[in-house]
Amino acid sequence: MIILMGPAGAGKSVQGKLFTDELGLAWISTGGLFRAFITGERRKELMSGKLLDDQEVIALVQKALANIDLKDEFVIDGFPRTIKQANWILDQVKNKKLQLTAVFNLVASKRAIQERLIQRGRDDDNPKVIKVRFEEFKHKTLPIIELFKENNIKVIDINADARPIEVHREIIGHLPEII
Repeated sequence: MIILMGPAGAGKSVQGKLFTDELGLAWISTGGLFRAFITGERRKELMSGKLLDDQEVIALVQKALANIDLKDEFVIDGFPRTIKQANWILDQVKNKKLQLTAVFNLVASKRAIQERLIQRGRDDDNPKVIKVRFEEFKHKTLPIIELFKENNIKVIDINADARPIEVHREIIGHLPEII
């Protein structure tokens, strides 16, 4: 498993699609799962920039994982988003249920993120929600990078301010050292 991490607007899904199309890998996008399967009040919370409950997110990811061959390399983006979710992954790795090859941490400036999200034009991409998402990422997701490093998981920082094709080339350039 290769994880793509970064704040909303860093390009995780764009890179996930490019990466998996080029290499023929399975791809799980948690944002896509949320938009497809979360409804009602929980969807309203999601659209306001709040993170969903850890157990709900883990259950959705487990359903997605049940539909792919875990012996093959695959890419997941947007998961984990909290320490609890990261610990779930680490437990899966420890118990040999999952194999974690590397984490690509897409590092993007606040300015680039705001521009991309506004251009994307979804209803939940407005300045108020973008601010909430950025704060959620800073406080809940960013500490996961250190947790992974402490657990000897290879974390590769990628400059996500660059154009998508340049980001893709940088990711692909790291493949020989991880696969």
